[in-house]
Amino acid sequence: MNLKMVMIVYNEAIDAEVMEIMEGCALKNYTKVMGVYGSGEISGIHLGNDIWPGRNNILHICCENSQAQKILSCVKELRKKLGKEGVKAFTWNLEDVT
Repeated sequence: MNLKMVMIVYNEAIDAEVMEIMEGCALKNYTKVMGVYGSGEISGIHLGNDIWPGRNNILHICCENSQAQKILSCVKELRKKLGKEGVKAFTWNLEDVT
């Protein structure tokens, strides 16, 4: 089985939109990390304070390659719709799952 890890990092302000898109991708299993800090080239700095407000959320999804491709396609469509709100997806191969 060819497994992938998909990591979606997005502005917490668009959590509902991201989760709606993921439901449309038939996503059932994931781990969500909420309220993380970071800096993106387009989205800017998010440190959750008065100077750099906002935070990000992260979804980690372990899935087969075909599902990963579907998720990436859904994220691409969301990026087109939302523009600079900040959502990106990354994938890597998983060697072992126990």
